[in-house]
Amino acid sequence: MLKELKNFLIEFFTSSELNRLHENYGGGRIFSDPLVGVASGDDYIYQKYKEVIGPEHFTPLEFWQVEGKNTVPASKLRIISIVFPFSDEIREGSKNSIQLKRLKLPAEIYSVGRNYANEFKQETCRQVIKFLEDKGYNGVAGLLSKNFTIILKGTFYSNWSERHSAFAAGLGTFSLHEGLITEVGCNVRIGSVITDAPLKITPRKSDDPYANCLFYSKGTCKKCIEKCPASAISEEGHDKNKCNSYRIKLGRKVNLRIGSILKPHYRFINGERREQDPPVGCAFCQFGVPCMDKNPMASLKE
Repeated sequence: MLKELKNFLIEFFTSSELNRLHENYGGGRIFSDPLVGVASGDDYIYQKYKEVIGPEHFTPLEFWQVEGKNTVPASKLRIISIVFPFSDEIREGSKNSIQLKRLKLPAEIYSVGRNYANEFKQETCRQVIKFLEDKGYNGVAGLLSKNFTIILKGTFYSNWSERHSAFAAGLGTFSLHEGLITEVGCNVRIGSVITDAPLKITPRKSDDPYANCLFYSKGTCKKCIEKCPASAISEEGHDKNKCNSYRIKLGRKVNLRIGSILKPHYRFINGERREQDPPVGCAFCQFGVPCMDKNPMASLKE
């Protein structure tokens, strides 16, 4: 069934009109073909996430139960993780930026793609759930749930991390800039669906959370430090508050420039729905770096 699901997703990514840029930017694909992995609902690492992310982070079984699904053992659940790689057109176009006095803005093609990506990711989860239901199984997705929320406690984190589920499913490892470095690079978006379908698990190659990062593995690179206009990345890691502060500033400027074609957005924060400015991203740390479109450690091994 996993192979069938992968083929289904490749076809959906190819045919869906939601996976298209605005006509002002050529109408091309936002994402190339996806990567798909599967983790087990009783993987010990989800308990670990309560320590490394926050105590509110759901295990798959907790999320399943809060969504009101039938009672099953955690071992019967599977977490389908889907990596959405930005297209080569967006990646190449995003190497160029816009300088406004002291503020550096991402290329508009990326801002539009990043904004439109949210609706496509949600629809992808809906289509996966329908695919599962047609086969007699159930599915739930954080991206479609009011129970999926940002927790604000000085810093911020979510109670269901798409990146960490992708790591659990063996799709990549983390980086100095905290993005997930997959086999198609770090310049990706991620979604997931929890299901009771008996899908084959895709094991992790390593439990080392930084195995694909040149800095952590070899002590080299640090290109993401150079690329960050907010000085939010250092050898000590990624400062989420600095990063978010800069992202808010540039988001206001980008929305003034192209807000008329951007799609509206909301998030649940501390359990409350809040309308927000359309997200346009930043991601300078992901462009023109060795991990942008590949796993640089795999390249070294070759």
